[in-house]
Amino acid sequence: MKKVALISAASSLALALAACGSADDASGDAMADNVEMPADEAMAEAPDPAADAVDDAAEEATQDAEAAVEQTAEQAADDAEAAVADVEAAAGATETPAN
Repeated sequence: MKKVALISAASSLALALAACGSADDASGDAMADNVEMPADEAMAEAPDPAADAVDDAAEEATQDAEAAVEQTAEQAADDAEAAVADVEAAAGATETPAN
């Protein structure tokens, strides 16, 4: 039953689509100038790509990366100093005075 309904719906839609078109003279070729605008005319009003914006974005990304590296290096130095202080404190606590 489903197949019959599907086939009848498809055929009715195909007939409806075929009935929509009308052509008095199908032998004439369509003219491209009548249908769409040439690309040169369409792009005449378009702005040029902003190369400066790309350069600015690249510079900003470089500066951000350098700042992140510097911050990471400073954090690593601080962590190393704290580790040295912890080791010295631990070494001082385990030393016994020699008599």
